Amino acid sequence: MSEAFIVSARKYRPKRFDEVVGQESTTQTLKTAIKNKQLAHSFLFCGPRGVGKTTIARILAKTINCKDLQTDGEACNQCDSCTSFDANASFNIYELDAASKNSVDDIKRLIEQVQYPPQNAQYKIFIIDEVHMLSSQAFNAFLKTLEEPPEYAKFILATTERHKILPTILSRCQIYDFMRISVRNITSHLAKIAEKEGIEAEENALILISQKADGGLRDALSMFDRLTSLNDKKLSYQSVLENLNILDYDYFFKFVDTIHQQDTSQLLLYIEDVLSKGFELDTLLEGLSQHIRNLWVCIHPNTIDLLEHSNDIKEKYKNQSKLYQESTYLNLLQILSDSENAVKHSRNKRLVVELALLKMVYLDKLTNTTWTHLEVEKKK
Repeated sequence: MSEAFIVSARKYRPKRFDEVVGQESTTQTLKTAIKNKQLAHSFLFCGPRGVGKTTIARILAKTINCKDLQTDGEACNQCDSCTSFDANASFNIYELDAASKNSVDDIKRLIEQVQYPPQNAQYKIFIIDEVHMLSSQAFNAFLKTLEEPPEYAKFILATTERHKILPTILSRCQIYDFMRISVRNITSHLAKIAEKEGIEAEENALILISQKADGGLRDALSMFDRLTSLNDKKLSYQSVLENLNILDYDYFFKFVDTIHQQDTSQLLLYIEDVLSKGFELDTLLEGLSQHIRNLWVCIHPNTIDLLEHSNDIKEKYKNQSKLYQESTYLNLLQILSDSENAVKHSRNKRLVVELALLKMVYLDKLTNTTWTHLEVEKKK
């Protein structure tokens, strides 16, 4: 019988703080607090989805009950407390998903569990995920316990929407803000998984997945699993483009070259080609804006590393950036920004995009001043 498939997000879920991707400041702070025995009684982990909040909550819960804590603040993963936790058999961890269990009765059941001390461990840990989903009555019922818990009780709350949590709850928690994970860190993590799984993955393909994930490692791993299963353990840049429905950056290189050559008929053909492939016009404007921004970044050698692309793509940006001066890029970006706003409220979106490209073509003939001066003139 073949081995059951396990998604990468679960298979490669970190078990130690030093395995967590992209949240070094948080993990280091928690490790220091554990080593110095300066743990708060309640924590609040805030940040976008898929960046490691629940993962770090579970690692923290396991580590503070480890019976052979390592000198670096990590759990040993061998004592009976660690092994029972890894096997989901620990009686000292209570998890509540507030997205589905958010009533007063659910919180009362949790509070009842607080009354029972831990079994063969120092702490009893309560993890509440998506805590912002609790009803106002549930929040109020939880306040007293959160303010004066028993010494053995630790609360770890996680949320993607900190602004929805009552100030009285926030004031009782030690707050940690989780950042979106960088494209570079996600790409590096995917490359390691690809190597372990024997997957042939092109660097540009992994970078594209990382960019599409928008800082969420879980989303990146989900896309990675889907794309590798479709392509028999091979991951090419072209297959990622096709399956994630992404407009290729080569299109934008061609757009800019054509704008510079003032070939308006070819621009209209490119727009038609983009539409025929099923892309929306606002996607074209957004991608072209990002491309112009990247060209502007490449004007100065010390900012080229801000581009989250492979070296060969960076070189293409660097070469094309020589087409215009910095002031021209400012005007081009302003035209695109105005058009992105206009296209949201226009019935004839295609005309808005065509006018934007025509303005970019004849920019030097339309004005010799910057867009800021034009705005001043409009107000007169």
